[in-house]
Amino acid sequence: MKIRPLQDRILVERIEEEVKKGGIIIPDSAKEKPQQGKVIAAGPGRIDEKGARIPMEVKKGDTILFGKYSGNEIRIGEEEHLIMREDDVLAVIEKESK
Repeated sequence: MKIRPLQDRILVERIEEEVKKGGIIIPDSAKEKPQQGKVIAAGPGRIDEKGARIPMEVKKGDTILFGKYSGNEIRIGEEEHLIMREDDVLAVIEKESK
């Protein structure tokens, strides 16, 4: 199945954070969902009052941070994804080059 987000919406796959908490095993039901994800697809951007399209700042492949309760969860096959508006994105994580 292929999904194409509309307007200023993006399709995000959550990225599991690899955090070890001093050897304590936390069951999956008690874990918080990650607030970091990879943009799988992005819409073309929203349209302003004058009818001009405002391009998206995030693009496919970007790693982003988003709010804890952002977006709507959807299931594509066996995987869970989020669809959210670009406004829900807090930051784009950029890799530092050395």
